[in-house]
Amino acid sequence: MIEQNLIMRKDLTFLSCAVCLFASVVHGQQIKPPASCDALQKIPPAAVLILSTEEVAEGTRVNGNGVAMPAHCLVRGEVNKHTGADGKSYGDLFELRMPKDWNGRLLFQGGGGLDGVVQPAIGASGALDRPAILRGYAVVSTDGGHESNPNAHGIDGSFGSDPGALADYEYRSTQLVTDAAKAILARHYGEGPKHSYFRGCSNGGREGLMAVQRYPQYFDGVIAGAPAFHLTRAMIAEAWSSMQFAAIAPKDAQDRPNLANALADSDLQLVAHGVLAKCDELDGVKDELISNPEACKFDPAVLRCAGAKTESCLSEGQVTALKMAMGGPVDSHGKQLYSNWPYDSGLAGAGWRAWILGSETMPSFNTVIFPPAINGMALAGQRPPIDIFHFDFDHDAARLNKAAAANLNSDATNLAAFRKHGGKLILYTGMSDPVFSANDLIRYYKDVTAANGGEKETLGFARLFLLPGVNHCGGGPGLDSFDSLTALEEWVEEGSAPGHIIAKGNAFPGRTRPLCPYPLTPHYNGWGNPENAVSFVCHN
Repeated sequence: MIEQNLIMRKDLTFLSCAVCLFASVVHGQQIKPPASCDALQKIPPAAVLILSTEEVAEGTRVNGNGVAMPAHCLVRGEVNKHTGADGKSYGDLFELRMPKDWNGRLLFQGGGGLDGVVQPAIGASGALDRPAILRGYAVVSTDGGHESNPNAHGIDGSFGSDPGALADYEYRSTQLVTDAAKAILARHYGEGPKHSYFRGCSNGGREGLMAVQRYPQYFDGVIAGAPAFHLTRAMIAEAWSSMQFAAIAPKDAQDRPNLANALADSDLQLVAHGVLAKCDELDGVKDELISNPEACKFDPAVLRCAGAKTESCLSEGQVTALKMAMGGPVDSHGKQLYSNWPYDSGLAGAGWRAWILGSETMPSFNTVIFPPAINGMALAGQRPPIDIFHFDFDHDAARLNKAAAANLNSDATNLAAFRKHGGKLILYTGMSDPVFSANDLIRYYKDVTAANGGEKETLGFARLFLLPGVNHCGGGPGLDSFDSLTALEEWVEEGSAPGHIIAKGNAFPGRTRPLCPYPLTPHYNGWGNPENAVSFVCHN
């Protein structure tokens, strides 16, 4: 079976080269696409299993809702189909949508969480004003090499027991599915894509960074939002924060902590207001956004109750738990195991509570997500299973990193090959992301800068944008809607690097702000309309 998979990958590699040669012959010519999708089933590209094709009529809505689609050919297929070491069937399922009026571009739509589901390939997300397929893009998505069979917690990490399926999730699926998509595009349109892009958030952001590092010539541009590039370390941080809040949370009849009541919504609002009172006007205007986060020095101890707990103050235990959680995990010797976290107004956002504290009914959201991920995927089912409320930050943390970090974390900093290819990278994150610390991404970008010739050289191919108030991949009291795809297109195809990207959001209707490339931050000019982005400038 291993030999068969190698042959399939060789076939794809050969086909990819043939596609490049064919595209060079027909480049610039108008070649009529096939009359229907059916031709792809009759003569599929080598090593690609076409499961179905469908002509989708203009105006069709995906899943019966959403925006109306343009006329396009929908292909569902599979590559790398094999039987795993656990006896289960695996393969990289994908969906490719090819519009009738194609603009010559391909967008790889990144996944999320533990993948396992093929999301509709339309190129939509909270950080895109319009789905990419409406712009004329061909869009591809994949399940990451395995199908999810959720357990009682809504998560399935069992695929981690098969090395092949695990490798697909970690890094390989992007390569295999991109090769297949480009081959199908060449077969359908008569030529391959002129430009290939990747966009993803969370695990999709990790996949994008992994592509930059492992497959630097595959994409001309990559957008990696809130990337899970230190995924194993972030798992450790989730265990850490859960334990801190569990220590002060009320217990049920079975002595289980109810994290939801460790901090009430009013407590989180108190913290958010305290941070704003300290740091809101650092950008020159009071607007409920902290646009200069590294200048914000906030200590929740200022909110400590002098006497009994009231809604206007935090108890001693709450202050301690919050400071410990935001400080990040450490081992018994005080060694930092992950980043600390910035204090930001989005701590009162629904997304922050959902991940860190959960609802009234236990287990809370983060205790649903991470124990199965640690046990099933990262540790490939090793026993005994790890109890998140009794995580050993000396032994379990080391075991987790040893088992999975090398292939799962996309934290390489030397991006010379991607830069040499001419690739452009846009990174972004919400400053109130509760899952992956914005401070960790800032530190990573600084490391990338040091490893790639300094700030000026790095800004020539990689830029980081920080979103105040925004939670994980969107939501929160911030501006979370911005057109990163157009910014990337103009950078790649016209050489116009994004000096800023205009952001808006439902949290502040009618307001716009510039997102500035780090280390620049937006500052109010002192006289214009503070609700308008043109009244702000980006500078240190």
